[in-house]
Amino acid sequence: MSLPEEPIPLYGAEYKTDPYPLYTAMRDKCPVHRVGFPSGVNAWLVTGYDAAHATLNDRRLGKNHRLGNDGWRALASIMPEPQHSQLQVHLLHQDPPKHTAMRKLVLDAFAPRRVESLRPRFQEIAGTLVTEFPADGPLDLVTLFAAKFPFLVLAETIGLSPALAKDFRREWGKVVAPVGPKDPRRPEYERLLHELQTYITDVVADNRETGGDGLLAGLVTAHTQGALSKEELDSMIFQLLVAGQEPVTNQITTMLVALLRHPSQLARLRAAPELLPQAVEELLRYDSAFELTTWRFLAEDDGLHGRHVPAGDSIIVSLCAANRDPGQFPNPDELDFDRSPNPHLAFGHGIHFCPGAALARAELQIALGTLLARLPRFRLAVPDADLKWVPAVLGRGVSSLPVTTD
Repeated sequence: MSLPEEPIPLYGAEYKTDPYPLYTAMRDKCPVHRVGFPSGVNAWLVTGYDAAHATLNDRRLGKNHRLGNDGWRALASIMPEPQHSQLQVHLLHQDPPKHTAMRKLVLDAFAPRRVESLRPRFQEIAGTLVTEFPADGPLDLVTLFAAKFPFLVLAETIGLSPALAKDFRREWGKVVAPVGPKDPRRPEYERLLHELQTYITDVVADNRETGGDGLLAGLVTAHTQGALSKEELDSMIFQLLVAGQEPVTNQITTMLVALLRHPSQLARLRAAPELLPQAVEELLRYDSAFELTTWRFLAEDDGLHGRHVPAGDSIIVSLCAANRDPGQFPNPDELDFDRSPNPHLAFGHGIHFCPGAALARAELQIALGTLLARLPRFRLAVPDADLKWVPAVLGRGVSSLPVTTD
């Protein structure tokens, strides 16, 4: 594949369906490329494993949006005020020492030991969802399971009341992919954003009134004690509700699609469920739902893996491209449940390593294990080519996954 001199577009149906040929061509040429997105935003994309690992640990790079230059902010910071100032100061947009202090507030809730103690409850949730599947006709595993299970688990983990959990609408997650001020979809985008902010206000009020020892109540207490500003509190709840749901939903779908495309591996996993932990790690590597990281910036003009990058230009890392680098993973395009070691970057690396990684791993193991056990003969109900991949900028997944079970 030849690469253009202009910014390489990272969008479109062909790219979203299978980005890996493009990533291979980019990796083979050099580690860093200029890329473009539908909003007109350009960025520097890091592709190879070694370059990605180094970039994720590069202390020169900051995440705070104030580091972005005027050109980047004009195109990327298009969430309207006051929502932008009130919802965009969460962990993903912070640097030490503020990032360190905010991260400490969430770590206990997602600690591996606590996640393991909640496994029986998560298994109960998964089992109930499968029991409620209709008896006849194709099943859409997104609508019936993948879009529900992660949020129910998240609500249990962070202490979201059942009444508020019932009122959450998945479409609010679309606000992480904002549309420009002149886009005809802008009014709908702003409506969803206002609704989500109202919901966050209700979450704060509920936890202030009822208290408790959950993560949400702890964040509200941290605000009351002065450890978090009102904007930081709302932003962290915003991040929990959106980042704790959609990436896991998408990862369930990418894993199921990979298994359906590899029937021998599907049969092996069904016959040997004890392979689930290592299978999940390989499926995370093979097709990560968190395809690209969020923005990073250099405070001053500097070099990045052989390329000169101006201060304030956005830098992103392709986790998917890094996870298919043959320099790190032999036969990277093969799905191999015996791969060891498997140091994939699906959850990032460094100080911004996903704090919910242990929870996500448990969810994915339970989701796959439950579906394989309860749907012993499921297969695609539509041609593979008809699967619709979500047009998200940073993530991968399919919007529906119809299967038959006869």
